Amino acid sequence: MDDDDAQQRAELVRIWGGARRRLGSSSADGAVGPRLRELAAWAESSPYGDEALDLYGDGVVAALERRVAELLGFPEAVYFPTGTMAQQVALRCWAGRTGSDVVALHPLAHPEVHEEGALGAVSGLRTVHPTTAPRLPTAQEVRDLPEPFGTLMLELPLRDAGFVLPSWEELVETVDAARERDAVVHFDGARLWECGPHFGGRDPREIAGLADSVYVSFYKSLGGMAGAALAGPEDVTAEARTWRHRYGGLVFQQYPAALSALRGLEEELPRLPSYVAHARVVAQALREALEESPAPWFRIHPEVPHTHQFQVWLPYEPEALTAASVRLVEETGTLLFRRWFPGPAGGPPGVATTEVTVAAPGLEWTPEDVREAVRGFLAGL
Repeated sequence: MDDDDAQQRAELVRIWGGARRRLGSSSADGAVGPRLRELAAWAESSPYGDEALDLYGDGVVAALERRVAELLGFPEAVYFPTGTMAQQVALRCWAGRTGSDVVALHPLAHPEVHEEGALGAVSGLRTVHPTTAPRLPTAQEVRDLPEPFGTLMLELPLRDAGFVLPSWEELVETVDAARERDAVVHFDGARLWECGPHFGGRDPREIAGLADSVYVSFYKSLGGMAGAALAGPEDVTAEARTWRHRYGGLVFQQYPAALSALRGLEEELPRLPSYVAHARVVAQALREALEESPAPWFRIHPEVPHTHQFQVWLPYEPEALTAASVRLVEETGTLLFRRWFPGPAGGPPGVATTEVTVAAPGLEWTPEDVREAVRGFLAGL
């Protein structure tokens, strides 16, 4: 990100943070003082207020690791400062155990799109793609992959394809297909926390139980400051701690981030099913509003959201749509959409997409509130 992009992003974050009404929330919104006071107040009233400060991963960080391991049903979990590092370490640990440096994953998965080729450049791993369709691979596609691979990595949900998930039966079959090929299965579960409603109400432990290891994020859905965890068997987590140190991830103190993660697990995790349910209400209201609008074309994807996040597509330049989003906040105090981006490479020109997240603030929105916000947004184009 160059200086101009960074300056624009900072200005947008300032504007979003000033909105009085919003569908979702972001841990990047707000100012330092209020955020720290909120976290300190929660810590004082929580069981963790008297927990020891961490030094190189003990104290409250170790308490967070134990909580994640319990929630996901694994013997141990290891805290990492970033998800990118956690997945790097997980995949190289499995490569050593399987004897294969080949990872099968989707071309839209996070390591392929958002990590600057780190799997190959840093860890010496090679990737293959069972499918290029905008969804998770099927069992048959895993069986038909023409070369051996040691690890199948599945991103749940597949964010850049629209936060999409397979059915529970399809996921089980895909995992079984990888095992038929003597491969291990790793879940990129950055957003695994909100997958339960789509999978018939299954909890994180049952979902994670399909995999050999799971990475989860603390800020994407739980509202934490930063950080991630890798959960898996004891031998893998023990090696992961060694690689975490080698990668520079054994930080002297991280208790504010760890506390914010524990707060997210206590407060946000139980609420996620209600966010998913209301995201479906919001998506339907958006559809109705856009059908009545002068917009020549639009897409809500998925039509029924699989999680509390989904995509909206409109046939305008992203800069014009972002400007309309800003104008709506400045004129009405309502934050409907955030930043818009060009559609995928190879797609039609002049089409832009944005991501919608429905969280606690959005539960107050009625369908008419959504329709009114859409009308105001389009009027600013």
